[in-house]
Amino acid sequence: MKINDYNFAGKKAIVRVDFNVPLDENGKITDDTRIRGAMPTLKKILAEGGSLIIMSHMGKPKGKVNPKLSLSQIVDAVSEKLGVKVQFAPDCAKAADQAAALKPGEALLLENLRYYPEEEGKPVGIDKEDPAYADAKKAMKASQKEFAKTLASYADCYVNDAFGTAHRAHASTAVIADYFDADNKMLGLLMEKEVSAVDNVLSNIKRPFVAIMGGSKVSSKIGIIENLLGKVDKLILCGGMTYTFMKAHGGEIGNSIVELDKLDVALGVEELAKKNGVELVLGTDSVIADKFANDANQKICPSNAIPEGWEGLDIGPETRKKFADAIKGAKTILWNGPAGVFEFDNFTAGSRAVGEAVAEATAEGAFSLVGGGDSIACVHKFGLEDKVSYISTGGGALLEAIEGKVLPGVAAVQG
Repeated sequence: MKINDYNFAGKKAIVRVDFNVPLDENGKITDDTRIRGAMPTLKKILAEGGSLIIMSHMGKPKGKVNPKLSLSQIVDAVSEKLGVKVQFAPDCAKAADQAAALKPGEALLLENLRYYPEEEGKPVGIDKEDPAYADAKKAMKASQKEFAKTLASYADCYVNDAFGTAHRAHASTAVIADYFDADNKMLGLLMEKEVSAVDNVLSNIKRPFVAIMGGSKVSSKIGIIENLLGKVDKLILCGGMTYTFMKAHGGEIGNSIVELDKLDVALGVEELAKKNGVELVLGTDSVIADKFANDANQKICPSNAIPEGWEGLDIGPETRKKFADAIKGAKTILWNGPAGVFEFDNFTAGSRAVGEAVAEATAEGAFSLVGGGDSIACVHKFGLEDKVSYISTGGGALLEAIEGKVLPGVAAVQG
């Protein structure tokens, strides 16, 4: 079922959102992007005469009640954005009466789902190596179904609008969907946009397709890199993983971050790129520093000739031009991960140059998808939000989708 085809009048909708927002030490929200992102779906349901049961997790309480991770802290902010006074259920698994009492146009926010270990469905307090783990896991899966069934019992229909958790097969993101028929479960407006944007990049490719992958480790991105090497025309690799590639060819990298046990993986990536006819673009020069700090002394040198006691913290001017040239003329762009330690103002030039090249290609007709917390922070820092096609809130879900994995939260609704 598509959300725009559903009639919410007189219906109770239980909506999984991602309200896992950052809070300061006083419990005040420091970035409400995720709350704002869910508003179109929530407001649509209320406007059409439905009532809302909103559920989310916050942080990692590991199946225990932790007041610092209580969603009660965000009730006022959600009420303000939604334009109605949101009620609060202090126990998500004991909210049947409050849910039943909801009238059309009213909203109820459930307490943190992860106060219950059944939400994640992992046995607590038992090691995976323990012989009893298999039985504990089986018992927990049965409990997870009961927990999901309880949540489902509050409502007539289920809406998943939490793309950020779509890669998790949790009670509220996947299991709950089993308790609604196909006509009464759907993706929310934000989720639809996210799924469509990823689909646009991976299935509806307009060429040339250029992917930019940053990050400190080859190991954490290898699945994504290998999948992309079957799809892209050019793959730009930047960030800390650069130095594993330099080292694999016998380069000197000083104190730069490196995975010495992944040198063969780096060479394998180069081999696969060659085999698939993909242009692999790596940095040739770096902005190096004599310590990991914003006020460090810095100089520019070849990425494979970094002196001892120095480390690469950004791409150099030659690489900035090389990357910009590789991005120019692209028709599809995927950007995940900055080019350097952009959090330090003195080492932002590389990431800014990449961002501006992506913006320029977008202005010339490319579809650009930016995802991953650091890339999003880059885009915001450099004021490029309106100059790229789509910014994904997905994080881990986006990366798993790029890797070609099925997202449980999407599959549970779409089948």
